[in-house]
Amino acid sequence: MPSLDKARALKQLLELSYRLSIERDTTKLLEDILLSAKSLCYADAGTIYSLSDNKLHFETVINDSLDLYLGGSSNNEIPFSPITLFNPDGTANENALVTLASHSKQTIHIPDVYSCTTYPLTQAKKVDEQTGYHTTTVLTVPMLNHEGDINGVMQLINPMENGEASQFDEVKIDLVEALASLAAVAMSNQALIDNMEQLFRSFAELIAQAIDEKSPYTGAHCRRVPELTMMLAHAVNDVGHGPFAEFEMTEQEKYALNVAGWLHDCGKIATPEYIMDKATKLETVFDRIDLINTRFDVIEKEFEIAYLRNEISEQAYQEKLQMLASDRSFLAIVNIGGEFMTDEQCEELQNIADRYEYNTALGTVKLLNDEELNCLQIQRGTLTDDERKIVNRHIDITIRMLESLPFPKHLRQVPEYAGGHHERMDGQGYPKGLEKHQMSVPARMMAIADIFEALTASDRPYKEAKKLSECIDIMLKMAKFGHIDPEIFAVFIEQNVYLEYAEKFLADFQKDTVNNIEVLALLNEKPH
Repeated sequence: MPSLDKARALKQLLELSYRLSIERDTTKLLEDILLSAKSLCYADAGTIYSLSDNKLHFETVINDSLDLYLGGSSNNEIPFSPITLFNPDGTANENALVTLASHSKQTIHIPDVYSCTTYPLTQAKKVDEQTGYHTTTVLTVPMLNHEGDINGVMQLINPMENGEASQFDEVKIDLVEALASLAAVAMSNQALIDNMEQLFRSFAELIAQAIDEKSPYTGAHCRRVPELTMMLAHAVNDVGHGPFAEFEMTEQEKYALNVAGWLHDCGKIATPEYIMDKATKLETVFDRIDLINTRFDVIEKEFEIAYLRNEISEQAYQEKLQMLASDRSFLAIVNIGGEFMTDEQCEELQNIADRYEYNTALGTVKLLNDEELNCLQIQRGTLTDDERKIVNRHIDITIRMLESLPFPKHLRQVPEYAGGHHERMDGQGYPKGLEKHQMSVPARMMAIADIFEALTASDRPYKEAKKLSECIDIMLKMAKFGHIDPEIFAVFIEQNVYLEYAEKFLADFQKDTVNNIEVLALLNEKPH
């Protein structure tokens, strides 16, 4: 057998050490280790396994004589089932060399398979019989990390010399054990990184779940926004033409955006529930429309007393009852809130407030006090200006919370991605009043995802779920008037991102027809 070329071995070890430090793909990592060990030992065949769930999984299988290359980067699927470390009764599986090496944590070297009686080799001989191969020498090395735990096994077969199977000498066995140990540590480091990222992702999702659980009315918002954001990110990344033809996000950037999607509203953890869940304009601990209805009842009773005392005629009494009923109905409708309230409606509210008063032990009192009138005159939604400011503070808190975290390099954009979903392209958004050129493309994507989710949501207390066509029409206006990025919105329409989302999350009645060509034409239409 050729002696070990120390210079070549050192060079390969250095190259492998470098690849182990940068390789994130575990399968490719293991393949590189196997190829290096096989090359340095002139082995004819080799297999490398990874350990998970108490099973040894085939990662790469190579046999030069049989022209066999499975797994790894070969694109050839491995047809073999994983090898279990334990039998169904819980005892150790001792029917394979790789499981024996795993349990013992010791290298197993068999110089001559067909004369060996120490180890179970029935399966190896059976494979030889089926393939016509002749296994002579086998080296099975457990991969032990720095903590002494097994995370894989490497097996080499038939070191070759002058075309014939030879033996592994002590130098080569030591070299393979060193390679296996190096691989095990590298795999442990990768597993630690993966586990930390999974822990962080789970923590981000946990925070989102806590926010959703806090409000029964926005219970899925923090789960739906990251999904829609990533749908849009993939569309923009793959569009291949237009302003995003050269745009490309790395996997790490996509991961950071996904994390940002889950955490984009984490500041709402500090927003009072009575504001987050405010279903009507008059709601506080309870809906004060009930209190106003009680006052209406008192006023109606005073009208009845005046009529019975002949202080007003029957006709006047009936007219007052009709107006009272009409005004009561009007206040009930106005209290619900909505997208927009007209100046005429606000004026009518003032008239109603001035029209009615009733007697109490403390004197005469108006039907509506100033605070109630101010609430009912809210023109959009159910929140007063002061309450809106409290809600808007959630984004400041979100940014402050995220910027306080020591994000690793590949996640440092998370605060910027998450903190920009209420900014506008014209600089009129909040909290920083950023303009389009000051925002990253992913942050602009999230703004569109957040708005579309809110428009289509069916779980808001202050509005009904809108149909697709209505939502797209609203967002079209937003794109044309500097609210959202028109170029990203064009991809949102052109690549049917809204339809992909609708199929997964929206009710059937919301899925009406949207004419993409017409929407894009209107989007590109220059203002007169």
